[in-house]
Amino acid sequence: MNYELRGLEPALFEEFFSLDDEALAARRMRWMRSDAPVGFPCRISLEDTPVGEQVLLLPFTHQDGGSPYRASGPIFVRRGRKQAARIVNELPTYLTLRPLSVRAYDAADEMVDADIVDGAAAAPLVERFLARADVSYLHVHFARRGCFACRINRF
Repeated sequence: MNYELRGLEPALFEEFFSLDDEALAARRMRWMRSDAPVGFPCRISLEDTPVGEQVLLLPFTHQDGGSPYRASGPIFVRRGRKQAARIVNELPTYLTLRPLSVRAYDAADEMVDADIVDGAAAAPLVERFLARADVSYLHVHFARRGCFACRINRF
């Protein structure tokens, strides 16, 4: 089973990177500085932000489908990422270091299954969900805080 994880496109956030603190606050956004090697995962690069680097914390609609599962939540993104990460047939380190909630959706954006797994042991669950004919894609969330981590598509 071949699958792909793609980071969020940097163009979605470019307009925010030049805003001052007041303008960001009006949009419920703010800059933070990474103070730990794990804890500030960038959704563009699909990696943890290095200590000392700034990240933008903002609300993001990660499930925009026409079902009752429409959802949004906070994410971090880093300035200066030129392209979204593309990772094929493996889970990036930033997922393997945390407990995960993996949610399987069908073509109508309805959740058809979900499970919680230690990130280091998540690959078999991802492959099992993607092997199902009724599953179109997966959303991975960090289980502790519930934040959206990434989408996984089969190809």
